[in-house]
Amino acid sequence: MAPRDGCPFPGVPAEGRERTRGLEERGRTLVIAIENVREFPARARGAFVTIGNFDGVHLGHQALLTRLRDRADAANAPALAITFDPHPATMLRPAEAPVPLVWPERELELLAQAGATEVGVFRTGPWLLDLSAREFFDRVIREQFGAVGLVEGPNFAFGHDRKGNIAILAEWCAEAGIAFEVVEGTQVDGQLVSSSRIRRELSAGSVEEAARLLTRPHRIRGVVARGAGRGAGLGFPTANLENVDTLIPADGVYAAVARIEGREPAFPAACHIGPNATFGEQARTVEAHLLGFTGDIYGARVELDFLRRLRGTRRFDGLDELVRQVREDIEETRRVCAGGNRKSRI
Repeated sequence: MAPRDGCPFPGVPAEGRERTRGLEERGRTLVIAIENVREFPARARGAFVTIGNFDGVHLGHQALLTRLRDRADAANAPALAITFDPHPATMLRPAEAPVPLVWPERELELLAQAGATEVGVFRTGPWLLDLSAREFFDRVIREQFGAVGLVEGPNFAFGHDRKGNIAILAEWCAEAGIAFEVVEGTQVDGQLVSSSRIRRELSAGSVEEAARLLTRPHRIRGVVARGAGRGAGLGFPTANLENVDTLIPADGVYAAVARIEGREPAFPAACHIGPNATFGEQARTVEAHLLGFTGDIYGARVELDFLRRLRGTRRFDGLDELVRQVREDIEETRRVCAGGNRKSRI
């Protein structure tokens, strides 16, 4: 049976949904913007804390957040997850900054769904990046957050030039009377689950493997812009997405699920990523044909969940051959979304 919101993966385990619902019932504000080392809401002080770049909020992150929540619940304390916006690498090493797997608002939502009762965002800037490891521990973790415990992964580093590490943090926490726990990384098929691994899978078009590591389909979003109109002329109008702010999978044709902002329901979508070689174009585009949808959505924001890569892109010798292939792609998309895989239903 399809989830209520039409998503082919539940995305949030039942336990996570219950935790998030509890937050809503208490009317608590989930997102805390942190712009200095002084201001912090009293409700989130005295928490068990985890800090990191939780890009994708994948299986490994979820295991860490589950442990954070367990420790916090046992201490009757908030479970506080802190992330960064923007990613520090975009300021320190722009050329090396990774393309994100999720946009900031979605990351915060996923952190809450994974178990955090409070979610904070460091507004990254010199005020934060210039703090030494000792200053960060004393002024932020101890004084600003009043942390009663920390839960981190084995590669956690902090402070200017990332000079603080797990060994140093363990020593300082012991001296300060702060509980400290390291959660080892999660492995799938003998390999560590990481944001980098998921990026590699997506860059190879392996959206099903990426979904396994994320526990949900990879999602992108963009604004529908006017294109050349060829799809509509052939009987397959497409939404041409621009301003996509997360990693776009490899070129190819995909079965996907599309959501139009502010509208229900979701629609199966045959999505083409890459240049339109048949028409001699070289620009890489993202176009989605929404099955069963009619209407004008120019300027609307659309989200796409990628379920399966159907084929690569290619140049067709004529329009008749192209139309036949598009029809096959649409039928395959319909089968995938209708339940060819129990996790791929709409």
